[in-house]
Parts: sequence; structure tokens; C-alpha cells
Amino acid sequence: MNETLKRKIDELERLLARVALEHSPAALSSSLSAEDMVITDAILRRKLDIEIFTLDTERLHADTLDVIAAIRKRYGYEVRVLRPDPQAVAGYVADFGRDAFYESVELRKRCCHIRKVEPLARALKGKQAWITGQRREQAVTRAELKPQDYDATHGIVKFNPLAEWSEDEVWAAIRAGDIPYNALHDQGYRSIGCAPCTRPTVAGEDVRAGAACTFRPTGA
Repeated sequence: MNETLKRKIDELERLLARVALEHSPAALSSSLSAEDMVITDAILRRKLDIEIFTLDTERLHADTLDVIAAIRKRYGYEVRVLRPDPQAVAGYVADFGRDAFYESVELRKRCCHIRKVEPLARALKGKQAWITGQRREQAVTRAELKPQDYDATHGIVKFNPLAEWSEDEVWAAIRAGDIPYNALHDQGYRSIGCAPCTRPTVAGEDVRAGAACTFRPTGA
């Protein structure tokens, strides 16, 4: 491990320790992405008092769900899994069809609200801070991303500890720590969400170009 990466991992661990101490209860909102796994590893190795949760939209790839089991096996930790309200999902499917999000932006927003936005609000209820794996390099819309900010929507402090990290540094940390990760990354997927809304990226595209859905509150 080179000195630059070691310094960044040390800084990550110090920040997370501060969040656990000064902003309890805090939580990592994990999409089980490569970035989130770097943060997960730091939290669980240091045994920090930070909850890790993920949103199972019930449309995720099997490989994504396998990461939950990998975390359990590697760290002995049970990730909190939140799912959408069954009645809301049933109502959407009955009214518009299971894959209606392909038909319009409005229906995509409605699907995302049911499967992601509302469960996220439940997950963050009572929390003082939430942590994401967002990075500035992922998309032009994140170019001004701050390592620490205030989320007015949820009324809590938001931390993006990998904001200044590069994609190469994320993968260098995964290799150095032998950290578990989603097997889809080895198939060209760089940003992974719901299966119908995710594709591998091609040369020259933003990291998140493969995510057709733009309403992804988990921060991958």
C-alpha cells in the first residue's frame, strides 16, 4: 500500500470515529457498492458504533444481495435491510404495471419514491448523521460534493468521506484490504442499482452513466 492511500484510509477511519463519537446515532447508507464496502470495512474493523443499512428495492441483482452475505461471513455483522411498503408496491404494479418506470420519468420517480425514498426516510428516522459513499469524480452533478454537509430534507448532518477519492483509490483499498465486493463490478458495472435500471458502462462515460435511474438516495 502506498503512502497516499494509507494516509487516506487513516483519514477515513479518523473521520468515521469522530462521526461515531460526536453524531450518534449515525448510519452508513450502503448501496453495497465498492465505495460503500471500503467504508463498511473501516467501520467494522474499528468496531465503530455506526449502523450499516441497505435498501432492498426488491429489484436488485442477486449478486448485489450476495454482498450482504459476504459481509456477514467476513465481519460477523448483520446489515439492516429495509424494503418498500408491500401495499405501495402492489398498488403501483396494479395501476401501472411492474415495469412501468420504462414509460415515463414521472412513473420512474414514483417507483423510486416507493422503493428507495420512503424506505430511506424510515432508515434515517432518529439518526443524527448519515454517511454515503458518494465521490466527486462519479458525475458532473457531484463536482461540488462536500465531505460534510447538512441534509435539509432529512434534517441531519451528511458525511461523504470518499468525496475526494478517485475510483482507482477505491479499488486499491479493496485490493489492499481484500475487501468483499459486488461481482458485477468485474463485468463492467461501475454504478449498480436496480437490475432493470443498471447496465455496464463504456469507455468515456461517467461512473454513474450505467444507472438509468437518477433518484438513488443511497449514494452509490
